[in-house]
Amino acid sequence: EVPLAASGGGEVHPGGSLTLTCVASGFSDYDLTWVRQAPGKGLEWVASFSVRGFTAYSPAAKGRFTISRDDAEGTLALQMNNLAPEDTAVYHCATGWKTTSGRRGQGTEVTVAS
Repeated sequence: EVPLAASGGGEVHPGGSLTLTCVASGFSDYDLTWVRQAPGKGLEWVASFSVRGFTAYSPAAKGRFTISRDDAEGTLALQMNNLAPEDTAVYHCATGWKTTSGRRGQGTEVTVAS
């Protein structure tokens, strides 16, 4: 398994849902984060899950996305509902809290289009 490798991306219609997962085994002592990069844009922080169990969401994600982690299974997930075209991006799992500068893994591409 490739550390912090994300999977679960794909193409969905607006209003659809996707669940992304990340290989996070060995990172139980780290705050973990989802970041994304839309075509032609920089990295954007999406959501974080701290070691102590706190969660945080960007304004764009709040109310639509849910981050979860299972340290026993070594996974980090991002449930995304009511997707919109502006959510189109490559999504990465990363270390850190509310940051885009952590260690980042291989991303998974999400495309939201009619």
